[in-house]
Amino acid sequence: MKLARIDVASPIGDLQVYCTPSAVAGLLFVERDRTEIEQQFGAMEVEPVMEALGVRHALDRYFGGDIQALEEVPAAALHGTAFQREVWARLRDIKPGETTTYGALAKRLGREGAQRAVGAANGANPIGLIVPCHRVIGTANKLTGYGGGLDRKHWLLRHEGALLV
Repeated sequence: MKLARIDVASPIGDLQVYCTPSAVAGLLFVERDRTEIEQQFGAMEVEPVMEALGVRHALDRYFGGDIQALEEVPAAALHGTAFQREVWARLRDIKPGETTTYGALAKRLGREGAQRAVGAANGANPIGLIVPCHRVIGTANKLTGYGGGLDRKHWLLRHEGALLV
């Protein structure tokens, strides 16, 4: 399979977005460990492009203040367990400006008490921002875990207008 790679500068750092012909398959911060990229996409041919699926335009709109802009970007992970994919699908139900907890997300999945498993699946999300794992927080509005770093998570939630105590 051939993937398109879009390099995007953003207010929170440079991004690489990987797209199949029909969906975004990965979104990574450039400074992340390159082995993660190689593990996900190493066996695939990658072609740098300026735009695919309207992703660059959607990201520009999002960072420009249209916090709904990423809602319609198609996303499909190429890897992951059935449970991870179930968690990632539910993440897209969390709207911009809203947050939920790991425990509440586990409960919505019918797996009450599985917040740690939900957290692990959330942390393995290969399509950050578009599959909004940053909208999942700890109890008492505590910012916990984000592959891009807690400073970015805080920035994203403030950008989206999520209320943090």
